[in-house]
Amino acid sequence: MHKIYLASGSPRRREILENLGYTVLKLPAGIDESPLPNETAADYVLRMAYEKNADAVRRWQTEYSNEPEYPLLSADTVVALRNHILGKPESADHAFEILSQLSGTTHQVLTAVCIYWQGRTYHLVQQSDVDFKILNDAEISAYIASGEPMDKAGAYGIQGTGGIFVENLKGSFTGVMGLPVFETISLLKTLNIEIPPFRRPT
Repeated sequence: MHKIYLASGSPRRREILENLGYTVLKLPAGIDESPLPNETAADYVLRMAYEKNADAVRRWQTEYSNEPEYPLLSADTVVALRNHILGKPESADHAFEILSQLSGTTHQVLTAVCIYWQGRTYHLVQQSDVDFKILNDAEISAYIASGEPMDKAGAYGIQGTGGIFVENLKGSFTGVMGLPVFETISLLKTLNIEIPPFRRPT
């Protein structure tokens, strides 16, 4: 059985890994997610993934006094417009503001992936360019009323109803969801970590 530790509460990341055939074992990680002054989106997202990973490793080693038995993966995703980080909306009004900013623009979605394995930490950052259609106020309000934007970076989910706003995507669909599959699997292979066969449909 192929197992991997996941230092993330994201149900989307868990689902992606399970669809690849992994048994996902969740590990807690708690960090301060405040951006540093003048921190770029790429630097921020990598720091978040790295600190989540390091915190999960510390908790494991404190509790068990040994190394994790399986690879430990963490990830973080940010939406950035002109290198300005757009976080998760704090309210419906904030979601409206974010979506209004994204309307008719090309923005970037960056996902950093960190893997701790056999005493070392490895990482990558994947970037996608996403073109949004021009949104009117009624569309934005209806989308917010659905509740989907409220727990998502950039106030939309490309795998859900928010996908209707995306005119074009250059990059990784799963990266925008929260875990770029091609890049993650490539990193695991580089580390000689066995990749499970694809999960059979149930």
